[in-house]
Amino acid sequence: MKFFGITVLLLVPLVLLSLWMDILLGFDLDNSVKHAFNPFLVKDRAELILFVVLLIILLFSFIYRRKEKDNKSKGQQ
Repeated sequence: MKFFGITVLLLVPLVLLSLWMDILLGFDLDNSVKHAFNPFLVKDRAELILFVVLLIILLFSFIYRRKEKDNKSKGQQ
């Protein structure tokens, strides 16, 4: 629950900052909202590849931690 709360507390100011920066760059509010809530529409191919690679690394780190935690609990029994 703490992880979810921290995520929301970080998400809201970052989305507001993104909206503010788009408005300062001259986009209207409609385009700013579209850019903030559909970031994949404004990404280049290289950014999408990097995003997928980082997601894969994150997934493997969760799997590795889970296996390491299971091995520790089996060793103690």
